[in-house]
Amino acid sequence: MPTSRKIAIVTGAASGIGRAIALGLSQAGIAVTAVDRNAADLATLPAPIRPVTADLADPASFDAIATQTMEAFGRIDILVNNAGIGQADVRADQRANPIRFWDVTPEQWTRFLTVNATAPILMSRAVLPHMLKANSGRIVTVTTSLGTMVRAGYLLYGASKAAAEAAMAVLAADLKGTAVTANVLVPGGVTDTPLVGDAGDRAKMLRPDIMVPPMLWLVSDAAAAVNGRRFIAADWDVSIAPLQAAEAAGAPVAWLSIARMPIEPH
Repeated sequence: MPTSRKIAIVTGAASGIGRAIALGLSQAGIAVTAVDRNAADLATLPAPIRPVTADLADPASFDAIATQTMEAFGRIDILVNNAGIGQADVRADQRANPIRFWDVTPEQWTRFLTVNATAPILMSRAVLPHMLKANSGRIVTVTTSLGTMVRAGYLLYGASKAAAEAAMAVLAADLKGTAVTANVLVPGGVTDTPLVGDAGDRAKMLRPDIMVPPMLWLVSDAAAAVNGRRFIAADWDVSIAPLQAAEAAGAPVAWLSIARMPIEPH
C-alpha cells in the first residue's frame, strides 16, 4: 500500500550496526524493511519495522527483496547496504591469531567476496530502477576503515570491503546528474557487534548507534546533493550542526583524494 513516509531497506538488520540503523530510521518516522538471514533475531525488532528473511548469498534474494518492498510500500527511497561477514566467523581469535594471506582458502575468499562485495552491488542494482524512475533515492553502504583494508591478516574482510567501496565510487560517478546518490558510512573503529568476535574489551568498543546521526543526515533532504562521499561515524560531532559535522567527518569515497586518473588516448 503506498505511503507518504520514506521507505528504507536495511540489510544485516537483525543485530549490531544494522539493527541500530533500522531502529534509528524507524524512530525517525521512516518505514523500514529489515533484511537478515537470522529470522529469530529479526522477529525481535519492534513494529512497524517489517522483517524479511533472506540470504544475500542467494542471487535470487535481491530482486525478491526489492519486489516485496515495492509491493508493501509502493516505492524505495533508501537502501542501506550493511550486511557483512567478519573474520571471527572463520577464527574467533583472529586478532590474536591472524589469518595470513596463505591461510585463506578459495572457499573462504568466495564467501567473503559474495557477502561483503557482491551483495551490495546486486542489492543496489535491484533497487536502482525504482529509484531512477522516481528520480529520487539514497544508497548508503557500510564498508570499513581504510586502514583495515590493508592491515596484515585481513585479506578476507579488508579486501572484500575495499571492493565494495570501489564499487560505490563507480556507482556514485555513474549517478552524477541524477537525483539518486551513493555514499559510504563507516564506524571508524572496532564496534561492539557479533561480527568482531574476540576483539578485546567490549566496553571500550564503539557503540553501534553512533552510526545513526550521520545516517539520518545522509537520508535527509539536507543531503540531497551529497554523492560520492565517505563518512566516519566516530568523527561525527552531534553537538554541532549536521552540515558542520558532515564536513568534519567526511572525505571523498574510496581513494579519490589521492587518485591519479590514468592517461587516456585521444
